[in-house]
Amino acid sequence: MHRYSFASSLVVGLALFLAGCGQLAKHPIVIEATQEVTGNARVAEVLGPPVTCEKSIRGTANETDGIATLEFNAKGSKGTGVVVVEGKKTRGEWGVTRLEFRPAGGGDKLSLTSDLETRTGVDTPAFDPSATPTTPAGPPPGDIEIALPPGPPGQ
Repeated sequence: MHRYSFASSLVVGLALFLAGCGQLAKHPIVIEATQEVTGNARVAEVLGPPVTCEKSIRGTANETDGIATLEFNAKGSKGTGVVVVEGKKTRGEWGVTRLEFRPAGGGDKLSLTSDLETRTGVDTPAFDPSATPTTPAGPPPGDIEIALPPGPPGQ
């Protein structure tokens, strides 16, 4: 009886694990990362074409907090590596905040975040060091006084 119970629990646990991996493979930041990695020339140079990504996803994506950290394997004709993607959910939309490729065997990692931003377009303006600084709309506030209670802190 215990054997059947253990075996049943194992099967149910495995099914839930695989269902979870399947759901993560459909996560918006995984889809975006996969598109970038499979079409990125720098990744293809390291791995060799064609570059493919595995559907087995590791990590977490918290819908409540709106934070995700996920990774999956990528491979090509010359090698393999791991793709790390992090994202944040803002106003109901997921966006990639970090994307990198780490070749197996310890080669130099490739930061792909700016490649993704260039390909997809970004609402955030790029920093321009030669831009004219803007001034605040009004004068600075007058003197500010902070009144602290008498005695040592915490009493």
